[in-house]
Amino acid sequence: MSASFKPHLSHVGVSCFDIDKMIDFYTSVFDLKLTDKGPGFTFPFMLAFLSSNPKQHHQLALAQNRPAGAPSTIMQLSFMVNDLNDLREARQRALAKGATQMRGLNHGNAMSIYFMDPEDNTVEVYFDTPWYVAQPHGDPLDLEQTDADIWAATEKIVRADPSFMPVEVWKEKVFGG
Repeated sequence: MSASFKPHLSHVGVSCFDIDKMIDFYTSVFDLKLTDKGPGFTFPFMLAFLSSNPKQHHQLALAQNRPAGAPSTIMQLSFMVNDLNDLREARQRALAKGATQMRGLNHGNAMSIYFMDPEDNTVEVYFDTPWYVAQPHGDPLDLEQTDADIWAATEKIVRADPSFMPVEVWKEKVFGG
């Protein structure tokens, strides 16, 4: 096994009904830039490529090839933000663009909001905490509370969990030095 072999997830593709509606949603909510759009050469449908990273041509590929009436097969698309303020802004932007089923969850190791995009794909927006607790773990997260109250409640919850440890200790256990 090669020590230099370190694949990393680079992008995800999503089949959609209305590519323009999805472009509008993801560029408006997450500030992704449309990097390319056009009919596929080997795929006979419209494709769009979006990215927030100038070093990556696309992080999200959209394909207008979802059959009429087909349910979403996306478990979730996850976007990482920096803090509670960013989480609140993501919630506001998503709701303004028609997101539905908005809910907050405190995973102990991360704080998240979940919602449905315009085509009923589940989207998560989250940031990591400095703690680890075994997953799955989910307590309600009320973003109307103050930052101090959210952090205090989170720390109380995670420290009461038998699997609690600082995330750096967990990283060392799982990934080593």
